[in-house]
Amino acid sequence: MFLRRRAVLLAASSATALGAFLAVPGARPLRAQERAFDAIDLDWVDTARDRPVPVRLYLPRTATPDRPVPLAVFSHGIGGSRRGYSYLGSHWASEGVASLHLQHVGSDRSLWGAGSPFALVGRLQDAAQASEAIARVHDLRFALDTLLSDALGDRIDAQRIVAAGHSYGANTTLLAAGARVERAGRVMDLQEPRLRAAIVISAPPFYGEASPRRILEPIRIPSLHVTATEDVIRIPGYYSGAEDRVAVFEAVGGPRKTLAVFAGGSHSMFTDRAGTGGVELNAQVKAATRELTGAFLRSVLDDDDSGLRAWPQRHASIVARFVAPV
Repeated sequence: MFLRRRAVLLAASSATALGAFLAVPGARPLRAQERAFDAIDLDWVDTARDRPVPVRLYLPRTATPDRPVPLAVFSHGIGGSRRGYSYLGSHWASEGVASLHLQHVGSDRSLWGAGSPFALVGRLQDAAQASEAIARVHDLRFALDTLLSDALGDRIDAQRIVAAGHSYGANTTLLAAGARVERAGRVMDLQEPRLRAAIVISAPPFYGEASPRRILEPIRIPSLHVTATEDVIRIPGYYSGAEDRVAVFEAVGGPRKTLAVFAGGSHSMFTDRAGTGGVELNAQVKAATRELTGAFLRSVLDDDDSGLRAWPQRHASIVARFVAPV
């Protein structure tokens, strides 16, 4: 295994790092000692698969071997990178949860610029194949193994690990959480046993599968599902309506699952893009999503449900539906 580390120090108390977060109405104030983390770029290569796995680790400066912190492992959507979804990674780190953002080289941002634009549809279709879906889960497992065996690993609480992802990354999260998809007569059982919970943002259905319940019912860990009424996926050669996100939530097994549906918006509103879904709503949804995911993490990691219970009323003006755990 080849490792190369590049540290990018981000003092979250500075205006450049969290100014946008602090300026968003409804964001929970953070104590000064909580607003410090480092963002560390790590260029790993899984030599067993000859596959690079670049990551960015948002690490709270409060993390020490004597006080290890929980970890969220984040998987991006198709065409994304480790630098995406920074509004979540920086927020979780500011609240004392390390966040490891993966870059999946077979379905990352290189798709948009590699080769002829006329071949884009083919590249997107290749990236959506079962082989890449499997490789993404192996990326997650490799990244966990590598981080926990690294010098930084003694700052991570290996008993409190959560997976999270958006769009294609939500599918990666569901597979790692225990979803079982059959291909060529074989069941792909890719469950990662170290995961305590899953955060699933804008999950597409598993393409070509007629029964989402058969695929997703085996998932028993707590899960949070986040979507919007206009969360529609339109990419060349693929369409998925907003109702598919709710169908995924309903099919997941286990009683401890939560659904939040924002009114309006768009599928890419949950990325770092600032304008999609409406400039004002985009900012409101990001603030509400930060708060919701933070409350969910406290619920599953610290057995504190108070924030999760209070969240729907705090954001009632932009929430179309909320389903609390049974």
